[in-house]
Amino acid sequence: MTPDETGEPAVRSEPSGALERRDPGRVSTKTAEAPPDTAAGNLPGTRAGSLPGTAAEETPAKDVEPSAGTRRRRPLRTSLIVVVAIAVAAAAGIAATGTLGGDGDDPRSSAPSGPPATAEVERTTLVDSETVDGNLGYGEAQTVRAPASSADTDTGTGTGSTGQGGGSGGGGGNGIVTWLPEEGDVVKRGDTVYRVDQREVPLLYGSFPLYRTLRPGTEGADVEMLEKNLRALGHTGFTVDDTYNSATAEAVREWQDGLNREETGTVEPGDALVASGARRVADVQAAPGVALSGNLLTWTGTERIVGVDLDVQFEDLVDNGTKATVELPDGNTVQGEVTDIGTPSTSRGDDSASGTGESDAGSGGSGGNEDPTLPVELTVKDQKGLGRYQAAAVEVTLKAETRKDVLVVPVNALVARKGGGYALEVVTGDSTEYRPVKLGMFADGRVEVSGTGIKEGTVVGVPK
Repeated sequence: MTPDETGEPAVRSEPSGALERRDPGRVSTKTAEAPPDTAAGNLPGTRAGSLPGTAAEETPAKDVEPSAGTRRRRPLRTSLIVVVAIAVAAAAGIAATGTLGGDGDDPRSSAPSGPPATAEVERTTLVDSETVDGNLGYGEAQTVRAPASSADTDTGTGTGSTGQGGGSGGGGGNGIVTWLPEEGDVVKRGDTVYRVDQREVPLLYGSFPLYRTLRPGTEGADVEMLEKNLRALGHTGFTVDDTYNSATAEAVREWQDGLNREETGTVEPGDALVASGARRVADVQAAPGVALSGNLLTWTGTERIVGVDLDVQFEDLVDNGTKATVELPDGNTVQGEVTDIGTPSTSRGDDSASGTGESDAGSGGSGGNEDPTLPVELTVKDQKGLGRYQAAAVEVTLKAETRKDVLVVPVNALVARKGGGYALEVVTGDSTEYRPVKLGMFADGRVEVSGTGIKEGTVVGVPK
């Protein structure tokens, strides 16, 4: 290339599709016949013929009135705009086929100065993820209600509420409440849930409430559940099985004595409440001195969990056992695991009003949001890592796909080929050449690549 009389370098005519190099700060405008907008590979928002490698002639860099049938071309700004367009389209999964960059069939670049900046091909693990909003809390609260009447308990229907608070602590629904726990208290097996007429109503562990009177001669799974609890509380002298015999009755009398109850040797439905494990008191709704009736309190599990109302479009990101990263308001992170997936719903308010104990997992239901959502619950083993947060808005990053030991480059290193596909501008000594590559997964501004001559450490051109 030789200077002309004006001191400007002469412009060398390039074959159609060749990548043209320019000195920094030099901008020109070209005109050429534009291919149809429907040509294979045209990216949305990109005019055919408006990018390097498609013009046949150069005109002075000033306003020129277009001739009939010829479009006025926009001045090129920087190569960064081109690459950003490629990155956006490629990340969206659109297969571009040759409206950007140079022609990969002409591998050698004549630009002696090389690309404006470079990056190396890296070998790493690429993780595709999605970050969604979540809520840290203790899960859906369940209600403990006063026991049913004596008539109901005799027929086995007095199972109470979602908190399994059926039965009575002293007289099938009669009596005066004389003690209740405080909000935030943790109730474990054998601990008192409330007192009625100063008689203690304790918590037992199990999967269903006491629903009938247990006495010598009774058999069933509820007998075995009671005996397991008596054994866990330190009572002995009986065999844990499904038969209530005299030895069981003797252990029950010892248990009743410690609870300040009449030593009858039989167990009524209201003599204890049953839950799957320790409970944390969320709200106390009754008060000492009132008659035993209505709602007494609400409680939850004792471990903090994370609830997410997930947009159904991300349903394929979660399954039982799916790992996730939870970011707390202070920036610290802990690891979570999906342990429960609910049923898609269009109105979270409907679920919360039903009192069914669905696993909202502490998530703040939208209460009227019509967009379909999927309730997801995540457990966090590292409870200490959650700090002192009792309830907080958090961000949950779900891992959608992981590709191990792959070659990656920055997305903006890609150059679209005229004939379709992509290439990388590989720096080899004092020159560059374009090598075609196949694309894999996109994540975090990087893309998986493979192709002849592409290996770890290969230097490629990128915009500044």
